[in-house]
Amino acid sequence: MLSSEVAGRNTARSSRPGGSRLPRLRHLPVPLLALAGLLIVGAAVAAPLRGAVGVAGVAAGVGLVAVSYVLSSLAIAWADRVNPRLVLPVGLTVYVVKFLFLGMFMLALNATGWLGLAPMGLAIVAAALTWSAAQAAWTWHAKIPYVEPAVDPSAAPTTNR
Repeated sequence: MLSSEVAGRNTARSSRPGGSRLPRLRHLPVPLLALAGLLIVGAAVAAPLRGAVGVAGVAAGVGLVAVSYVLSSLAIAWADRVNPRLVLPVGLTVYVVKFLFLGMFMLALNATGWLGLAPMGLAIVAAALTWSAAQAAWTWHAKIPYVEPAVDPSAAPTTNR
């Protein structure tokens, strides 16, 4: 596909009435709100069990997941705007790099002996599951066309039967 075709396709999609300039980012508010709820619940559970260190661990875990998933969404939205064929390679690359950095960060943090590491690890797992469930629920309820509607009705392909 030529870059002018891609640019035209994306321009048409972004100029639809009521359409978003970055349609791949419409899901972000739902999982972010879900993570905010998880942070409140996690902090309420961690406070009596581990004190301030536990609350800090929960906050760090939920925050890391939120930042990493938002950055992943931005990278995938960028790839979709540039060329839809880049979505899979960019998504997989971001996924691998994200988990390499997260693993290295957790190993470095483990070497310090920080007591909030266990609550942080649990919060990371809980936040990843919460984000996935919230995004899945949003996707199931979103009205996402499986084909892109033509902007100009005369430009729609015709079928010869």
